[in-house]
Formats: sequence, C-alpha cells, structure tokens
Amino acid sequence: MPQRASALAPFRHPGFRGLWSATLVSNFGGLVQAVGAGWMMTTLTTSPVMIALVQASTTLPIMLFSLPAGALADNFDRRRIMLLAQGFMLLASIGLAVSAWMGLLTPWLLLGFTFLIGLGTALNNPSWQASMGDLVPKADLPAAVALNSMGFNLMRSVGPAAGGAIVAAGGAAVAFAINAVSYLPFIVALARWKSPHMPGTLPREAFGGAIAAGLRYVAMSPNLLRVMLRGFLFGVSAICVLALLPLVARDQVGGGAQAYGILLGCFGLGAIGGAFLNARLRERFSNEHIVRSAFLVFGLAALCLAFSDSLWLAGLCLLPAGAAWVLSLSLFNVTVQLSTPRWVVGRALALYQTATFGGMAAGSAVWGQVADAHGAGVALMIAAATLGLGALAGLWLALPEFGALNLDPLNRFSEPALRLDIRARSGPIMVMVDYQVAQENVPAFLAAMADRRRIRIRDGAGQWVLLRDLEQPDLWTESYHVATWAEYVRHNLRRTKADAVVHERLLALHMGPEKPRVHRMIERQTVPLVDDMPLKPFPDVP
Repeated sequence: MPQRASALAPFRHPGFRGLWSATLVSNFGGLVQAVGAGWMMTTLTTSPVMIALVQASTTLPIMLFSLPAGALADNFDRRRIMLLAQGFMLLASIGLAVSAWMGLLTPWLLLGFTFLIGLGTALNNPSWQASMGDLVPKADLPAAVALNSMGFNLMRSVGPAAGGAIVAAGGAAVAFAINAVSYLPFIVALARWKSPHMPGTLPREAFGGAIAAGLRYVAMSPNLLRVMLRGFLFGVSAICVLALLPLVARDQVGGGAQAYGILLGCFGLGAIGGAFLNARLRERFSNEHIVRSAFLVFGLAALCLAFSDSLWLAGLCLLPAGAAWVLSLSLFNVTVQLSTPRWVVGRALALYQTATFGGMAAGSAVWGQVADAHGAGVALMIAAATLGLGALAGLWLALPEFGALNLDPLNRFSEPALRLDIRARSGPIMVMVDYQVAQENVPAFLAAMADRRRIRIRDGAGQWVLLRDLEQPDLWTESYHVATWAEYVRHNLRRTKADAVVHERLLALHMGPEKPRVHRMIERQTVPLVDDMPLKPFPDVP
C-alpha cells in the first residue's frame, strides 16, 4: 500500500509538476500531428510502404542521433538543449502546417517534415529523461518515470480521437498548426525552470570521447545490454500494430480519419490502464515476468487485430496492446536509469532509445513491405509470432531487478600530490598496481581481477593487462593506460559503491601489512634532450 501511495510523490516537487503539466499539452499536439500525418499519407498515396514509413520517419532520427544527443545531455546544460530542440520542432511544425495549408505536400515532403520533427525529438529525449534525476530525488525516480509515461499515454487516450475529429473537420493542416502551438507551454516552463548547476573540477569531455565512453560503458555492462536487446526485439515486432493501423482503419474496418483516431485512442486508454497497474504488478511479480507477459499479450492482441473487421472489435484488441506497450517500455526505461550512474545516464538512455526506436524504424519498413506483398493481416500475424519469440528470449536475456547494484559515487578518491609539474592534458598516463598473492589464493584473485578488468575498461582505461613476475610468482601487477591526467582523475571519480565490492575482494587476497602499491607514470615515446617536466618544490611542513 505505501508503494502505491508514493506513485504521486514526484508531484511534490514544483519543477517536475510544472514541466510534467506542460508535456501533457505538447504530447497532445504531437499525437494530433501523428494522426494528421498518418491519415494525410493515405490521401497522398495508396502504397502500404509509404504509409508505414510515416512511423519510420519519426523513429529513424531517434535511432541515428540519440547517442550524440545523449553525449550532449551528459556534458552540457540539459535545459538549454531542450529549449533548442523545442524551438527546432516548433519551426519544423510551422513549415509542415504552411505546406499542408498551401497544398504543397507530397509523400516525400511529408516524410521529410516528420523526419525533422523526429530529429528534434531525438535531441530532446535524452536530456528530458536524464533530467528526471535533476527534478526529483532518487527515491522518487521510478515514480517520476512512470508518471512521465502515464502522462504521454493519458494524452494518447484522447489525442488521437481528437486528432481524428480535427482532421475530419478541418483537414491535416489544422492538426499540424495545433501541434506547432502545443510546443509553447513546454518552452515557457523550461524558461522558468532553474536547472541545478553542477560545477565540475575537470575539463568537459571531448564530444567524440564522450560518445566512445558511452558506448564503452554500455558494452561492458551486461544488465544494460540485456535491456537494450529486449527493447530492440519489442520495438521491431510491436511497431507493426501502430505502423499498419491506418490500413486497418481504412481497409479492414472501412472507416476514415475519425475511426483511425478512435483506434489510437483505444490503444492509449489501454496504456493508461497499464500505467496504473504497473506498481501493483511490480509488487507481485519480477520485472522479467512482467515484460515476458507483455510480449505475449501484445502478440495475442496483434493476432486478434489481424482478423478484426469491425471498429469495436479492433478497439477491443488494442486495449491490452496499449497496456502491454507501456508496461514493457516503462520497465525498460526505469531499469536503464537505475542501472546507470549519473555521469553517463544520458548516453545510456540514448543508446536504449537507439535500440528501441531503431527496432521500430526497421520494423515499420519491414512490416510495410510485408503488408504491400501479402496484406496487413498477414503482417500482423507474423509480428505476433515474432513477439512470441521475444518472450522466449527472456529465458536467456532476463531483465534485472531494480536496486540490484548501488551506483552512487564511491567518493573515496583523493587526487595524489605529484612532484612533477603536469597539467590536466598531460599524458599518456600509465598506472601499475602491485599485488602480493599467495598461490592458494590465485584462483580467487583471477576471478576478482576479471571483474576489475571489466570495471576498468568500462570506466575509461585502455590497454589493460595483468602481469606476473617470473622470479617472484607471488607478485602480480595490474597495468592500464589513460590518455591524460584529467582522464585518470575522471576514471577514478566514476567508481561506484558497487565497484567497491570488487576492490575489497582484492584487498582481502593481498598479502602484507601495506596496501597494494600504485605506480602512476607519464609516458614518453621519444627521449627529450632536456627535462621538460620540472619538479615541484616540497611543500613546507609546519
């Protein structure tokens, strides 16, 4: 009972409350625009491929540009990034509305405008998702993510139906104009929000290095890899329903824009139900059981939709599909946030979105081709089968539970006093750590060192090796490189409380009264003619 009551806890924080309210308006406009774009494409062409590409044109830029946007979110002011993204989407929406009003739209021009709006979404999403940790304390983070998802799906329950009515009454141009206006409340709320300023003692990461660090962190984090693979499998399969829904409304149900909006509204209504069930289901079942069930329920809904020939039956099929959609995607999102330290959370979320929306973009194109060749019903049946395979994949790629790792910063590192007068950009730096290990403890030492290697590389170390002295077999040396002294300091500041467990295991296996000795050395590939690094004077001892 207390857990369910705390679902509204994020609303205690004014910043979250104001931005969340503004996103409702923005989400409403976006859904109205989606109905207008999807239905306008049916009036511009009869090709199922082009109709399905409306979904792909929105999700493809998220796949392509989320990682650079995540690197920006982790290294720059997220509030300013979101303001830039919202302004860009506002201009693109105005251009789309004017083109539609003047009758200039062609199928490819429509896809171009939706691609630009998707590009703005790709820039905005990592900063917005990562800002949850800036808006609410860690204890309220799962509830904030769930409320964020629920807000979108609350608008999904009314936005598409309203969009269908707007398109039917005033045409797609009016829907596009409403979307343009809907960005304004969020822009105003962002302008008023005072985002926390976190002054750093280190220089900002280089853009390319920040992207590489995000890729490296995820590649060396098994929990994150499992989440992203499952997100991709769900996205590539489940998007079939949304991508082909205009065809279902037009051909199977025999309706128009209003029917399409009603079907999307049923999907959104089911998603709201899924958001309300989320906390209660997590009390009784593991994350993996919930996600596996979501795959199966969505697959059954897609199978039923393939045989639906009436509006009420198709709408009934979409209710459980919407619930399964929000249950799976919200669990993926929260798992990524709680499995990632704050320094890289924007990039981790961006890679998750790249995997999930990349699957959606690829799936939209594939299902459009299948529908073009064999009909929407056949495409939905095949998608249902792939969702069943996605559920089976959970036997090997099970979702981790929340709170399995404590990823708070360890904060034990103190920058050592150096005798050489080096700068932050001085390098490369070679680090060697000496251990004395008894022969009987070698197997345990090697197991712990395997975990240490993954942590080192994940946090930025390169050329990691483990050495053993030929003359003194008890002496082992861990060696690795970092590019600069600033990167060495950054590498150590990234250590989490969960990483400390491995460090304690190694200390327990080390022999001798003193701790393992650490050597920090700067490399020289050539021999200078003079000493280019003068010694610092000894500090005065009082």
